[in-house]
Amino acid sequence: MSLVISDDLVKASGLSENELFLEIVLMLFRQDKISLGKASELMGLHRMQFQTLLADRGICVHYDVAEFQDDLRTLQETE
Repeated sequence: MSLVISDDLVKASGLSENELFLEIVLMLFRQDKISLGKASELMGLHRMQFQTLLADRGICVHYDVAEFQDDLRTLQETE
């Protein structure tokens, strides 16, 4: 499934498409809708790079057993 974001929304946000996508991923991560591993994968970043991005923005990394298991599943799917 793909999500189409209108050019009007991108323009109104004042962000580039990539910046807007980053903000969406960060929002989902902060709301515990996606794991650290999934957020990193969506952004095309190594997990440590994504953690650095979170730290730069003052966003705490919440990493529990369920997220660890989700990350393991993500790693197994990419192998």
